[in-house]
Amino acid sequence: MAGILLAIYLPDSINENFTFWLLFSAIFCYFFLYAIALIRNVKFNTGFVGLVIIFFAGYLLVLQKTETRNNQHLIHFKDTISHFKVVVISHAQDKAKSWKMEARIQKVNTNKQWLTVQGKVLLYFSKEYFTEAFQYGDVLLIEGSPQLLTAPANPGEFDYKRFLSFKNIHHQVFIRANNVYQINHEPESRILAYSIKIRDWAEKSLKQHVRGDQEQAIATALVLGITDGLDNDIMHAYSASGALHVLAVSGLHVGIIYSILLLMLKPFSKRPGGKWVIAVVGLIVLWIYALVTGLSPSVLRAVTMFSFVAFARPLGWSTNIYNTLAASAFCLLLQDPFLIMSVGFQLSYSAVLGIVYLQRPIYLLWYAPGYWADKVWQISTVSLAAQLSTVSLGLLYFHQFPVYFLFSNLFVIPISFAVLVLGLAVLALSWLTPLASLAGWLLTKCIQAMNGSVLLVESLPFSLLDNLYITTTQSWLIMFSLGSLLLLFQYKQFAYLKVAFGFVLLLAVSMWYHYHEAVNKHEWIVYKVPGSSAMDFISSGRSIFVADSALLNDAARIRFHIRPNRLINEVKEVETVAIVSGDDSVNGCKLLQFRNKRVLIINENVTNLPEMSVDFVVISHNAITIEKLVEKINFDQVILDSSNSFYFAERMLAEATQLNRNAFSVLHTGYFKHTI
Repeated sequence: MAGILLAIYLPDSINENFTFWLLFSAIFCYFFLYAIALIRNVKFNTGFVGLVIIFFAGYLLVLQKTETRNNQHLIHFKDTISHFKVVVISHAQDKAKSWKMEARIQKVNTNKQWLTVQGKVLLYFSKEYFTEAFQYGDVLLIEGSPQLLTAPANPGEFDYKRFLSFKNIHHQVFIRANNVYQINHEPESRILAYSIKIRDWAEKSLKQHVRGDQEQAIATALVLGITDGLDNDIMHAYSASGALHVLAVSGLHVGIIYSILLLMLKPFSKRPGGKWVIAVVGLIVLWIYALVTGLSPSVLRAVTMFSFVAFARPLGWSTNIYNTLAASAFCLLLQDPFLIMSVGFQLSYSAVLGIVYLQRPIYLLWYAPGYWADKVWQISTVSLAAQLSTVSLGLLYFHQFPVYFLFSNLFVIPISFAVLVLGLAVLALSWLTPLASLAGWLLTKCIQAMNGSVLLVESLPFSLLDNLYITTTQSWLIMFSLGSLLLLFQYKQFAYLKVAFGFVLLLAVSMWYHYHEAVNKHEWIVYKVPGSSAMDFISSGRSIFVADSALLNDAARIRFHIRPNRLINEVKEVETVAIVSGDDSVNGCKLLQFRNKRVLIINENVTNLPEMSVDFVVISHNAITIEKLVEKINFDQVILDSSNSFYFAERMLAEATQLNRNAFSVLHTGYFKHTI
């Protein structure tokens, strides 16, 4: 992990050829010391040298897996591309207005010459023209040129470019009709092709026997890991109640399946060779389930982890669960080192480590009288252990904390167990329609009960602490603080309390400094939200949000483009002002005063502008040219917001240069910020 992280954050810190030399030197040193130990019958601790070998191997693995380091990668291709040939390498994701899938570029055409290049591209097919998606393995000829992914256009916005770079994807294409042709079908992996077909069959079977769109979406998410159909409201409800983890197929689901298998195969454990029967059957069933889910990364993590456990049992090895987890992580990172940057990977292993290390000690703190009280206490301790180990990551990535997670998991975990079992029963009995329909009816009722309990918890007062912002450094400080306190309780040494106090003090100072800087800031920011006008006037933790009415009614776009900057600036109160046609503060325009700055917003064609002086003019929706603007308005700078067309903004920048005026295009450069 250390070698992988060094290569990700500092890829050129060690020369690649020099690293190869260091690796082979370390390997030679390892076997040399081992040989001396055998010949002279002495002991050398070669463990440190072994770790050095693993470190250099991890560093080199990332460099080898980084496709852009190859000169034949598309990112280095500078010529104009008229057509390109790709093979689809993923299943299609069902988005609201498009089909989304990954593809690997095979060749590009330039000047009527086909050239071989490398690289992956993200394809978007508009549902307006494509009623059905292309399939994994389809070879497509596409007219046009792949476009480089762009960096985040607004402060704090999710860095989709960086996220995709860890999948070696650096380009995207938006495809309409008549410029794409399927010319062949050549899947890169026959296993994955069959797996996707099995998952498609399983999805159709579940939807056939489960009633209700919401119920179908929950069933396919919990059983197969397909989250395309989940709407924002139900996702928010599960998130607010602390039960979102059940909607992502992971270790919980695989653990349930493995536990059921052990229970069913328990009679074999006392027979000769019975342990091997249990192990082989367990491995087969687990990997069949992985195939049914389309070999999704989260399931592969969990199945790999449990495979090590299943394989070790018949060998009679006294396995250390931490070594088992480390071995499974090692194998996964060996195949894809960039998994270490995946939020799912981090949360999955953190949760399992927390459960393994904390659940038993917490459980032993109290003896629950009675069978059912003991079961409730067991579920509570598992939830508490998982929450403690993932709280810092949850705050860092999701900026929230579910207050009633203990209460919600008491219902959600047992019901999700029933949902998973019934979902698998529907698939197993799909050829017996009456039995499958009965299992589907029971599955629908269980999902409705689970949704009801989640919505009930969400409706409770103070169910969710939201808009919590921490930096990556603060996330690490929270981890170190909690870790020191755990060591204090384990070893009962006062030194750990001092260490914990030190980390908490650093965390407090860091948070106070950020809060002080954010709250004392007065800034005006014009966001880049394609097709919309949006700006925040932020002062002392309060914001006046000025936007067009369409954006004000689109909570999802506000959450993605604008909310991150408000979190960074500790904005707690937001006042909204709509930009509508006919604003008459200045003859159909809107004039705003922010501290000592005057901002004039022009969002429609106005012919009778009065003569006036302002600091900034914001032009929206291609409303007016700069040439006409300078006839009446005296201004310091003109801002072309993201509601303008790209062509209009480009023309206005050229016009501003000719008139020797200061202009800024949000579409071209990203957000505009002015601190007052």
